[in-house]
Amino acid sequence: MIEVGVPRLEGKKLSSTGTLESNPQPDAADAAPEHNHEGHVHDGHGHEEHGHGPVLNPECTREVVLEIPAEEVSKVYGRVTNNYRKYAKIPGFRPGKVPESVIRRKFAAEIRKEVVDSLLPERFNLAVNELKVRPVGQPQVTDLVVEDGAPLHAKAVFEYLQEFSIDGYQSVTVDKPSVNVTEEEFQREVEQLRESRVVIEPVEEDRALKDGDWAQIRYKGQIEGEADALPVAGEDSLVEVGGKKTVEAFSSVLRGAKAGQELKAEVVYPADYGEPKLAGKTVAYELEVKGIKRRTLPELDDDFAKELGNYESYADLETRVREHLANRKRRNVEAETKERLYAALAAKYPFAVPESLVQDQIDNRLERGLRALAAQGMSPDQMRKMDFSRLRAAQRESAVAEVKTGILLDRIAREEKIEVSDEELDSELQLLSLQSREPIDTLKVRLTQDGGLAKIREQLRREKTANLLYERLPG
Repeated sequence: MIEVGVPRLEGKKLSSTGTLESNPQPDAADAAPEHNHEGHVHDGHGHEEHGHGPVLNPECTREVVLEIPAEEVSKVYGRVTNNYRKYAKIPGFRPGKVPESVIRRKFAAEIRKEVVDSLLPERFNLAVNELKVRPVGQPQVTDLVVEDGAPLHAKAVFEYLQEFSIDGYQSVTVDKPSVNVTEEEFQREVEQLRESRVVIEPVEEDRALKDGDWAQIRYKGQIEGEADALPVAGEDSLVEVGGKKTVEAFSSVLRGAKAGQELKAEVVYPADYGEPKLAGKTVAYELEVKGIKRRTLPELDDDFAKELGNYESYADLETRVREHLANRKRRNVEAETKERLYAALAAKYPFAVPESLVQDQIDNRLERGLRALAAQGMSPDQMRKMDFSRLRAAQRESAVAEVKTGILLDRIAREEKIEVSDEELDSELQLLSLQSREPIDTLKVRLTQDGGLAKIREQLRREKTANLLYERLPG
């Protein structure tokens, strides 16, 4: 899933270290004044999920200088200070009677934070609107000068989405393969089902091994020129005589042998052999034939179908298998075709990608990966030992492509006037509610508060846009 969001500035706080904070938390200092905080200054570390910091792409970065008159600064200083006076609890003073000088001295840092967070966001938004650009990510504020009775001065550096033409996007096409299931694909699937019910049984008659038999062997081999290497050994291994996956040297030695015989074989493995430690090597083997096995595949009949599951007959099984294959192939072909279409669009319309969006997308990919590892039993301690710098670097190329795809789909959605209805959103939320086992009303409240609802609507809009482009492809 493509998860690329464009943060909105409304209602967020711009801090003195250059970040917009969507959910500011009150500082739990000894003051603890019981009032509604309007924001606070960030600690200066930026967003460091999985170890990345606030890096910006210079190709889509702008800077604005923010100047706020001294009288506005003093007015906010006075309001914030009075708020602290009302609720601050300081030994030796009754609530509401603490001298202003004491308040300003004791809570200087907290007051400064609130002044900055009260003044900068609005001024930043005004400056950005004048530039007519769409900012993304968190602005970084530098050269901040703020004190009561003096003008506030700051610089804000931020990334933005570049405007670019997508004229002619309707003519961008890629091959759209057929989704019809071939007879070969069907037969291959049926053979896999037969293999899942194969019966392996010993051959009781006294006879020699022949092609198609499975030899049960004990073997020990030494790699030529590697006397100190551990031997290649196996116990009760099954080898198909004359089989496609059996090295011919083994088949030649085993063909005609009987149970109980001891044999020798020299095997020269090809350079492209699947097992790296044997590829291109010569190995001298000593073998013992312990038995002869026969693999019997079930007949394709009604009994076979009923053994596999809730099927009335083999004809019923065949119909269901073809339906399953058709659905799987349609999903795979559609996904692969869309990926090639996204790549073709990105090649036709090159543009710089904000680094903050790339890093967020890497975070999304790593979060999904870590959740998968946790589901497989990996402990938090094991995860902490992972090389996240290497993991982030490995995710970067895919993350950039996904961000570009999201931006392109957004642009095309605007051109096509594609929207997501409330009914479509509710349907998606119902599905999420069932998957998470979270009551729908609780889910809506949570997603509304953390901005997830807007992201889901955005993702659905992109999916509708992608489906439209796919359906228009000739094929």
